[in-house]
Amino acid sequence: MKSYWQNYIDGKWVDGGAGRIDVTNPATGEFLAEHALADAADVDRAVQAARRVHQSGVLTAMRPIERGRMVQEMGRYLLENIDQIAKELTLEQGKPLWEAHIEVKGAALYFEYYGNQASTVEGKSIPLGAGYFDWTENEPFGVSAQIIPWNYPLEMTARSLSAGLVTGNACVIKTPEMTPISNAWMVKAAEHAGFPEGSVNLLCGLGHEAGAALSAHPDVNQIVFTGSVPTGIAIAKAAAGNVVPCVLELGGKSAAIVHEDADLDAFENDIRWGIYFNAGQVCSAMSRIIVHESRHEELLERAEKVAKSLTVLPGIEQPEGDGTMGAMVSEAQRDRAVGMVERAIGEGAQIVAGGHKLNRDGAFMEPTVLKVTPEMEIAQQEVFGPVLSVMPFQEDAQAIEIANSTEFGLVSGVFTRDLDRATQAARKLRSGQVFVNEWFAGGIETPFGGYGKSGYGREKGREALWNYVQTKNVAMRLKG
Repeated sequence: MKSYWQNYIDGKWVDGGAGRIDVTNPATGEFLAEHALADAADVDRAVQAARRVHQSGVLTAMRPIERGRMVQEMGRYLLENIDQIAKELTLEQGKPLWEAHIEVKGAALYFEYYGNQASTVEGKSIPLGAGYFDWTENEPFGVSAQIIPWNYPLEMTARSLSAGLVTGNACVIKTPEMTPISNAWMVKAAEHAGFPEGSVNLLCGLGHEAGAALSAHPDVNQIVFTGSVPTGIAIAKAAAGNVVPCVLELGGKSAAIVHEDADLDAFENDIRWGIYFNAGQVCSAMSRIIVHESRHEELLERAEKVAKSLTVLPGIEQPEGDGTMGAMVSEAQRDRAVGMVERAIGEGAQIVAGGHKLNRDGAFMEPTVLKVTPEMEIAQQEVFGPVLSVMPFQEDAQAIEIANSTEFGLVSGVFTRDLDRATQAARKLRSGQVFVNEWFAGGIETPFGGYGKSGYGREKGREALWNYVQTKNVAMRLKG
């Protein structure tokens, strides 16, 4: 681990105008490294570098399949360096080392998938009769600003960067200040693949300074943001001032409806992955279970068993296996989650498992299960931690009503052997994605995005590519 990491602007590693920021190892609470901190002037230099690349036409002059091959090569580069990348990711973010390997592989998969899609962003001809020839072209917006969350810094960058580059945009990435280190590999990968200087720029900066400057910059043409609702609203307002389109993914409070005929043996695995993967710091985490009253007590017992089966250790001590959980990203984030549990108890919630921070150094929290009612804060607001809320229902309509009762609508799930019941529920649930009988079913090929305050726009799948291009129509009069 280097002691100091720089930003990357126009093909050069540079210091930051706002000085440096300490990066902490959340598993120990100890200093890990320093990182250059960008200011508004750094943001402007990065945007101007990207703008120069776009205006030069160097990316759009390439045959799309050529850009696609370069994007794919970035993914291969990540896999070739997976052991080092995963180690650095674990040390800065806190997740188990085996989870970090999964994230690096997921990041590489985005580059492979979108690299394969490069030649599919096609226009069309529109018949207007014998006197005209009319067609559409899909052109890149130009400068894509991508503001990255701290929970999956590598994979979330790959998700937007791969789609942005393959469609011919130049990109400016603002990394999260708590987990900025592993993203250095993204620009190394871009260099390795042969992208021109200025195509990919990387800045670590504070949200109220670098993030605000980037989202309001008049030469930014498109913005992708994943994070909190208040920050997303601020970014949307700034972008609106320049009439710039945004893709906003703002988290969720996602519910799994578990019917009386559900396979609870299999569902234990959904609990393990749905809420305790990455210590619950997942926007699409299964943070609520709405279970038929006839299986309520049984499910609570099973959830308790899953929570208590997990060993909580520093991520770097967990090279393999799925029976472990690491630290949360920071003590502040851990304390916020613990505080929400304490308030829930004050509202009448009952602890089934966990609920407390661990008595050791680092940002550790016990895997937690709570018995709650739908109106409680903890059943309505995102915890972003390893906290599962369980509540019963009597009738199918009541389950749908509870699931749809929050201001979010990112993902949801239905667990039943009755596919007609599952289909009817999927049509009534207000969320951008519905899982049936497996949480996190689907993949990078499937569109992902939210309803309500979970944001707008879609990422993943071919649908995401249309966020990075704008349609131009050409209407030509022909001589008779």
